[in-house]
Amino acid sequence: MTDTADISLPAAAPSPESPDAAPDAAAPAPQRKIIHIDMDAFYASVEQRDNPELRGRPVAVGGSRERGVVAAASYEARAFGVRSAMPSVTARRKCPALVFVKPRFDVYKAVSRQIRDIFADYTPLIEPLSLDEAYLDVTENLKGLPTATAVAEEIRTRIRETTGLTASAGVSYNKFLAKLASDENKPDGLFVIRPQAGAAFVAGLPVGKFHGIGPATAAKMERLGIRTGADLRGQALPFLRQHFGKSGTFYYWISRGIDERPVRPDRIRKSVGAENTFFTDLHSLPEAEAALQPIIGKVWSYCQKAGIRGRTVTLKVKFADFQQITRSRTAPAPIAGIDDIVAAVQELLDGVFPVAKGIRLLGVTLSGLDNPQAEGETAADDAPAPQLRLTL
Repeated sequence: MTDTADISLPAAAPSPESPDAAPDAAAPAPQRKIIHIDMDAFYASVEQRDNPELRGRPVAVGGSRERGVVAAASYEARAFGVRSAMPSVTARRKCPALVFVKPRFDVYKAVSRQIRDIFADYTPLIEPLSLDEAYLDVTENLKGLPTATAVAEEIRTRIRETTGLTASAGVSYNKFLAKLASDENKPDGLFVIRPQAGAAFVAGLPVGKFHGIGPATAAKMERLGIRTGADLRGQALPFLRQHFGKSGTFYYWISRGIDERPVRPDRIRKSVGAENTFFTDLHSLPEAEAALQPIIGKVWSYCQKAGIRGRTVTLKVKFADFQQITRSRTAPAPIAGIDDIVAAVQELLDGVFPVAKGIRLLGVTLSGLDNPQAEGETAADDAPAPQLRLTL
């Protein structure tokens, strides 16, 4: 743990929608104390917990077939460069000793419910992002503990005692910084970013580490000379809006350590998507098929992690002249596997070709999602953009 001091917060920041607005000095809003809890290599850790033969070995949860995708990787596997959403054939090439384990979502959901029950002992304001991570607003905690750090420490201890698993926690005064903090001391760590340190912490980070800035946006920022939080903070709001649209406002404020988004326990994701803008336009069907494989893998990996399923597959195609089309197929029941998504996308793609002009972007979205909140699992969209971004 890096810092055990609690959060003593300044007056409320101005609303992101009014960058020049001043807070109401007569009645300042109470500042939040936010915890982000992230289970360490959750699926793989559950498998290693339940099967002693897997402990200490590189483990990948997912399918080992040609079209399989890694849903989660143990830290031993990550040392070889194996990551979630990676095609299984690539993972095997990086780590020949990799052990593939079929996912057991009923077990992961049961463990997730145990963890969620622990959270509920401290606050009703819980915003799950997937089965293995969540935001908690503990500005007022039900246990009456004196600090947010103490709450995070106690929750981590109870998770270990109840499930035999470890969790990392980030503590700060907003969601953006709490999310960043939880990555600092993984695995099995805790990190606190206090208000007086928030802006400086952001300034020193590369923008590629910011939650809500994916590889494609980071590459665009790089071309604009924006490499760090300090570089981002140096840009005027109109400039950021010009180049990044509505997300420019979000980037303007997070570069200053400001994030006014509340913890929303009732927020449910309505769709999951990924897309890629290519450096070179695609012209042939085989090129497009190959380019879609990692995009599909990213979508399916998220669905596996969040424990959700959907019925409608949508293919998005943007041409070199920026003309955009979408094509969709809806299944009678929730899609059960990645092969079903691949087949649906292939059918939709066949209907697009041959093309008269190059393709600059492809995207895949799965919608008509089942309602995970019925079982206590909400897949919340925490990024400012509605889709997951992927750049190859």
